Amino acid sequence: MSVESPLPEPADALVPMPATAFVLGGDLGGTSTRIVVADAEGNVVGRGAAAGGNPTSHPASAAANFGQALHAALAGLDPTLVKAAIVGAAGGVALARPDVAAQFDAAWSGAGLTAKPEFIGDLEVAFASGTSEPDGTVLISGTGSNAGLVRDHKLVRTSGGHGWLLGDDGSGFWLGREAVRSVLLTLDRGEPIGLLGQLVVQAILPDRDENSVALRTGYDVLRDDLVRTVNSRPPVLLAELARTVATAYEQNDETARALVKRAAELLTETLEVLRTTEDRGPMVLAGSVAGESSPVGRLIRETIDQHFSGEVLTARDGVGGATWLALGALDPALATQQNHTRLVEH
Repeated sequence: MSVESPLPEPADALVPMPATAFVLGGDLGGTSTRIVVADAEGNVVGRGAAAGGNPTSHPASAAANFGQALHAALAGLDPTLVKAAIVGAAGGVALARPDVAAQFDAAWSGAGLTAKPEFIGDLEVAFASGTSEPDGTVLISGTGSNAGLVRDHKLVRTSGGHGWLLGDDGSGFWLGREAVRSVLLTLDRGEPIGLLGQLVVQAILPDRDENSVALRTGYDVLRDDLVRTVNSRPPVLLAELARTVATAYEQNDETARALVKRAAELLTETLEVLRTTEDRGPMVLAGSVAGESSPVGRLIRETIDQHFSGEVLTARDGVGGATWLALGALDPALATQQNHTRLVEH
């Protein structure tokens, strides 16, 4: 009795698994947009960068910059092999608007990507860049400031982050605004403006004749010039004066030292809203103002043990943190300490 050979399956019934799977991490900041593509072993296989991708601060160009960075990162790769994607967005709240979301969706699909991206806040990305632990607290202070409580790698509560008009206490913007206010108050009193004042004037009015401040009438003109110039610019540019405050601080300017001390206190208060003495997870500090090289960041690190227990860490590469989270989204077993180290400390 003969046995007939089985009939071959139709071609469309055979769905081969991809030879490999990629993950994608993104960091949409106010200054730059960065994209990383990695394989399942945490090896980076593609990188892309473009100008600012924050949809709040760059509403007209953020999506286009996002698309540019995606194309660069995916050059020479099959975008359909990207199976998980986590993108941190500093202005992520803007993505809730249908028109903004549509622009980012178009940039995503225009790069040939088929996996659905997950957009998360910059707090979660910053925390993941600083530690592989699932629970803890994160503080960001750069241009703005905010803090978050993280549980199982997810943001569960926030404090601050209300923007320059309503909050951002202790941020770069806050430092810059307070520096200018201190100069204006000194001018109103007819007193010498000191080192910080001189540096602020040089930063805002670089072409001004310094001799004009020697006379009382000169003080009046200087005050008006400062007010007019600052108000003619986007308010967020005051954050650039944070570096000026730091410079004056290092030269022992009394006003600058008082501002740095107050900024550190305000940022610690922002954390205190979230964190209790029962929280034992690490605290991750991120951003230029809370960084290790900033006088504000150094002061926070020197005094934080008076308020909290637990390890204090510094955020590393944000896009690396997002990519590591994407690995965990693809397969929780891939979110290892080894892969974390490889991605955030390259």
